[in-house]
Amino acid sequence: MSTVYDFSLKDKKGNEVQLSDYKGQVLLIVNTATQCGFTPQLEELEAIYKRLHNEGLEILSIPSNQFGEQAPGSDEEIAQFCSLNYGTEFPQFKKSDVNGDNQLPLYKWLKEEKGFVDFDMEHKIAPILVDIYDKQDPDWRKKSDIKWNFTKFLVDREGNVVERFEPTKPLEVVEEAIKKLL
Repeated sequence: MSTVYDFSLKDKKGNEVQLSDYKGQVLLIVNTATQCGFTPQLEELEAIYKRLHNEGLEILSIPSNQFGEQAPGSDEEIAQFCSLNYGTEFPQFKKSDVNGDNQLPLYKWLKEEKGFVDFDMEHKIAPILVDIYDKQDPDWRKKSDIKWNFTKFLVDREGNVVERFEPTKPLEVVEEAIKKLL
């Protein structure tokens, strides 16, 4: 059986990073974007990171331009944007695909471990996303693909995927789930 530690990512400078380097930590893996309605979550994610990093939380940001081309720019430009506008200090990796033929092997595995769990319809953007997907594919809810930017996977200290949070899930709920693993 695989764990997150069987995978690697390229950092924003193209260097290979073994996820086994994060053994023993709780991970929140997030596909991010700089021009998305969910981009302000970067500020909240950084606040969670500051509160819980010393207890063993690591947030791994993987920009993806697959959803409305909302992560334009180079890896360095994305990193500068996140740092200047939201003060992010958590690790950012190379912009990558999270769906399709060129998806990261990590994301293929994450989606096999935890499929789509539906949007929180109390979020103002959820009805818009549902409308977009209903028009594209009547069976979209049955597929594990990443639906939009800021989908989060929570990984325990042993490298197992514990939970998947769609971007509409309130970050207070995500933080509570993190705290249970710390």
